[in-house]
Amino acid sequence: MIPRQMSDIVRKQNPLTLPESASVQQACRAMRDRRVGAVLVTGASGELVGIFTGRDAVCRALAEGVNPALTTLASVMTRKPDTMPPGKTAIDALRMMRDGGYRHVPVIDGTKIVGIVSSGDFRGLEQARLDEETGLWEHI
Repeated sequence: MIPRQMSDIVRKQNPLTLPESASVQQACRAMRDRRVGAVLVTGASGELVGIFTGRDAVCRALAEGVNPALTTLASVMTRKPDTMPPGKTAIDALRMMRDGGYRHVPVIDGTKIVGIVSSGDFRGLEQARLDEETGLWEHI
């Protein structure tokens, strides 16, 4: 099996981005409408400054009792998330997500946002290969 590159996965993607001044409520509605689990949060120049996920909505907004209409993404997002370039493989992305304990990785080319991958984007073979790799390390 030839490893898939991130560029193959995000080629036709139009990732959901919002400015850090957007409200949690706006982000949650956009995530619902687009049926995605994360928003890439951008700064004034369009650069990635953070990520806001469903987990952030629950743990940093709902659980804390903040008003979602008045709370900005800047105050509840994950700042400076781990990213990867489009030349990496699907296994690299899965490994990063597993090791980091998260489900979404922004794909960035220099400073340009190319897309985002989630653990659900990958085929069973890629997941099986990672599981096999993990099993081998556990036996050493």
